[in-house]
Amino acid sequence: MSEDDSSTSGGASSTVSDPEGGSNVSVLNWEQVQRLDAILTETIPIHGRGNFPTLEMQPRHIVKVVRRRMEEKQIHVRDVRLNGSAASHILHGDSGLGYKDLDLIFCADMKGESDFQTVKDIVLDCLLDFLPDCVNKQKISPLTLKEAYVQKMVKVCNDSDRWSLISLSNNRGKNVELKFVDSLRRQFEFSVDSFQIKLDSLLLFYECSENPMAETFHPTIMGESVYGDFGEALHHLRHKYICTRNPEEIRGGGLLKYCHLLVRGFRAASESEMKSLQRYMCSRFFIDFSDIGEQQRKLESYLQNHFVGLEDRKYDYLMTLHGVVNESTVCLMGHERRQTLGLIAMLAVRVLAEQNVIPNVANVTCYYQPAPYVADGNFSNYYIAQVQPMFACQHPAYSTWLPCN
Repeated sequence: MSEDDSSTSGGASSTVSDPEGGSNVSVLNWEQVQRLDAILTETIPIHGRGNFPTLEMQPRHIVKVVRRRMEEKQIHVRDVRLNGSAASHILHGDSGLGYKDLDLIFCADMKGESDFQTVKDIVLDCLLDFLPDCVNKQKISPLTLKEAYVQKMVKVCNDSDRWSLISLSNNRGKNVELKFVDSLRRQFEFSVDSFQIKLDSLLLFYECSENPMAETFHPTIMGESVYGDFGEALHHLRHKYICTRNPEEIRGGGLLKYCHLLVRGFRAASESEMKSLQRYMCSRFFIDFSDIGEQQRKLESYLQNHFVGLEDRKYDYLMTLHGVVNESTVCLMGHERRQTLGLIAMLAVRVLAEQNVIPNVANVTCYYQPAPYVADGNFSNYYIAQVQPMFACQHPAYSTWLPCN
């Protein structure tokens, strides 16, 4: 806890260089601290399935409870950070990105399988603390809590990555995502989502200070860009530039996130850079999701998780994705490429039907004009086909950890 007389409500963050001359960290100014405080003290509903009651929790409280119990179980927590779009929103509130999920990272020492199981048990047990007093908590098992309040669970353990994720459900898309990281080789996709805000000093302030925060009395809070140069990454965020490093390392290629940024008005710094970036991302996407069924599940999941309250943008997003795949895919056979483009087009038609722009997907007729070199007199001028969904929509209930693929 410290006084910070240099903070100003409208000024920029002050960048702090590390001993090696880099500038990947920065001190938050008062305006940014206020936005962070508002997010951590906001009450977020965690909606239960079926007849389970809604849990009302503030992010700072769930962090406090989980961290304390991890320490009680001898799992050392190095620090706690806010990550992703919420961190970007705090640093620049007018980025146009907004934020949905609240990504909270617990940087912890987790070396064995038992530590991951312990963390899972801790989170589920903590949910009992947020149930209304009228609920008989003794009759509720951890499995019941998981089925009622957990949106998804992911665990990754390999040579370079050791982490797990537990996402708590919110019907409006603002899931509280608790991520427990021992090691993670790649922590960002693009510079604009590379920010992490260290919460420890503010959490300590909540515990210890008898006085409220003010412009001249608030803890020093550090932000970090895992992209590298904090100032450069913040410049990209303010001016809506799309930039990354080593795009071939991004799982899934970052293709879906890239197209989402395009729809939000972001652009690559140059035309040549954009074309190169798109080729990398398309190639990696089709390496990681080579099967058309996997592609459909990934696309449907992305639409469901990232467009809550933004349903009117789904069609533009899919058409943007269609254009990028059509222009930049160089790693597929022709029929595979057409199959993926057909999938995206089918999803776009479905979106229009859901928005009542067209009356019924099953009644849509697609017209195809054959190439000019088709000279056969018996060849029909037009090919008419009824559009049918290529795959049934599936929304499986995950009862255990999801593989990260």
